[in-house]
Amino acid sequence: MNIKTCIMLAVCSLLLLSTCGDKKSTVPEEKYKTLTVERCDFTLQSSYTATLQGRQAVEVRPQVSGTITDIRINEGDAVKRGQVLFVIDQIPYKAALSTAKANLASAEAKLSTAELTAESKEALYKNNVVSDYDRRTAVNSLREARAAVAQARAELTRAANDLSYTVVKSPVDGVASMIPYRVGALVSSTIEDPLVTVSDDSEVYAYFSMSESQMLDLIQEYGSLDEAKKKLPSVRLAMSNGKSYGVEGRIDAIGGTIDQGTGAVGLRAVFANPRHLLRNGGSASVMVSTVHKNCIVIPQAATYELQDRVFVWKVVDGKTQSAPVTIYKYNDGQNYIVLSGLKPGDVIIAEGAGLMREGTIVGGKDKSVDKK
Repeated sequence: MNIKTCIMLAVCSLLLLSTCGDKKSTVPEEKYKTLTVERCDFTLQSSYTATLQGRQAVEVRPQVSGTITDIRINEGDAVKRGQVLFVIDQIPYKAALSTAKANLASAEAKLSTAELTAESKEALYKNNVVSDYDRRTAVNSLREARAAVAQARAELTRAANDLSYTVVKSPVDGVASMIPYRVGALVSSTIEDPLVTVSDDSEVYAYFSMSESQMLDLIQEYGSLDEAKKKLPSVRLAMSNGKSYGVEGRIDAIGGTIDQGTGAVGLRAVFANPRHLLRNGGSASVMVSTVHKNCIVIPQAATYELQDRVFVWKVVDGKTQSAPVTIYKYNDGQNYIVLSGLKPGDVIIAEGAGLMREGTIVGGKDKSVDKK
């Protein structure tokens, strides 16, 4: 190989190295969404499965036996207190009432006779015409006649009540359920299914449960159970179709005991129901809000877990640096409240924390993440 060829090879090698160096220096930095930590007021919403009950749900049952002769309502009707719902065959009860009236009249007549006899025996006894035995016998007969009248009157009252019970009325204002019986059905006070259930759903109660630890947190936050009921913010309801119920409610009752099986405490929230969207026996979710003042909130996507600990990626001098954080034990499924490990002004990776590595170069400007 001559000198000219060697020089050409050296020049080509230098050009190639120069080209490779240029390509390496122009590799763009990766851009990641970042978040600058700051303090804010945050409303934490917790969801609890609830069952719904009307303010009153009364099972209407017959108090006498007989066949249904008339049904005065349709299923699902709005009914008023005292409105006639069903009529049970009245013929045997009218006959029983007539018999009771006759028995009372007979007993009253016997009482009148016994009174006359007793008065006569008393006068004759004073004139030494009859013995003391005859006088006392007449007095006992009078007492027996009076007792018979009292018994006849009680039978008359019972017969009258039985007849009145053949007309079944609504005990409350509300909405009628489905009716499992038809005209001609034989019913009695021992039937398994009620004639109808009338539900007063002008207000609806949502019953749900909260863990013992959550209840203790509420008591400690507000000072007492009564204060918690007074100061808890309004609650919302998510209906079974997933839509939010437009009327806010309030927690008006907290159970005084803990269920031994579940370790939970029962609560009741009451909601006005002017449009009757909520029905007795339905299901929903109660959304309970608690306000946390001046706290640090980060998205869950900014964290990752390792050996039961939670970490974030801080951006320090343009590179990622792993940092452990302590989070509040409750969350809304999207965000965490950070108790320690971060301070205002820290910059962290806001998304995809599980895919990051230590020392990753982070390019681009910081971007904020929306918080509630």
